[in-house]
Amino acid sequence: MRILFITANRIGDAVLSTGLLSYLIERHPDARFTIAAGPAAAALFESVPRLDRVIVMRKQALSGHWASLWAQCVGTRWDMVIDLRRSAIAWLLFAGKRHVVPLPGKPMHRVAFLAETLGLAESPPGPACWISPSDDAAARALVPDGGPVLAVGAAANWPGKQWRAEYFAELIERLTAPSGILPQARVAVFGAPDEREQVQPVLDSVAPDRLIDLVGKTGLPVAAACLRRCALYIGNDSGLMHMAAATGTPTLGLFGPSHTAHYAPWGSNTGWVRTRKSYDEIVGAPGYDHRTTGTLMDSLSVDMAAAAALNLWRRVHPTAAARGGVR
Repeated sequence: MRILFITANRIGDAVLSTGLLSYLIERHPDARFTIAAGPAAAALFESVPRLDRVIVMRKQALSGHWASLWAQCVGTRWDMVIDLRRSAIAWLLFAGKRHVVPLPGKPMHRVAFLAETLGLAESPPGPACWISPSDDAAARALVPDGGPVLAVGAAANWPGKQWRAEYFAELIERLTAPSGILPQARVAVFGAPDEREQVQPVLDSVAPDRLIDLVGKTGLPVAAACLRRCALYIGNDSGLMHMAAATGTPTLGLFGPSHTAHYAPWGSNTGWVRTRKSYDEIVGAPGYDHRTTGTLMDSLSVDMAAAAALNLWRRVHPTAAARGGVR
């Protein structure tokens, strides 16, 4: 059985689609998979079980990337095509079954919306993360054993979603203080190579002997393996946040100009906190333009984020929280 799975360009949306892919892997144990994804997200799928190929869809003029995908797939008779991009490609290939993501209807979380492609919105499968032994070994070298690690994602793909670096620094200090939930924990700061300037103040705020600087130092699979080794993740609404949640690491997402109803981290070990201002108040403000605006997260205080982190920690580790921390 051969299945073609066409997923997103962006890392976050691609992560949220992995639940549906995991369902297909489990449901069809004899299937071989070809996955088409954008270049930013393609590495997420390198260790998918029974993988034949990952096709990297690089955007081309005049939608040439779709013609390229068709050319790479037309010679195969597919038992199933799953198209989460709502293109025409599923209808231009030889396929036994075709499942195309529906048009948006009633508001729902992105995980449930994608699951609706197979009629699974009522009980959507949660995102998954596939990590190879070599990725895990690399993560052990970067985040060695030696006590709990607080993971921080202080960047975002546009400035409006980025909580200020000085707020992250204060939150880290509170959470890793002797009275915090992770006393004297090491701090792993994640980010892409081009995000170093955004997060440099956070890096500078952590004592060198407790800092694990991972900015620009890992690809997605190793980053996922590193996240899995951390005790708690806190970060802006981003693909990295969704990756952390998919690994099972307790994950707190910080939200402002994006919908928690659609994009909150998914899973039982997750939580979120948002600005005092609602999404509508933020994006409806005069002059709002996500391409040019600065941070829109200032009505999320450090006190609010610290309280949300404590609530999540108590929910995930009630006994440890009662003791005042984890050592």
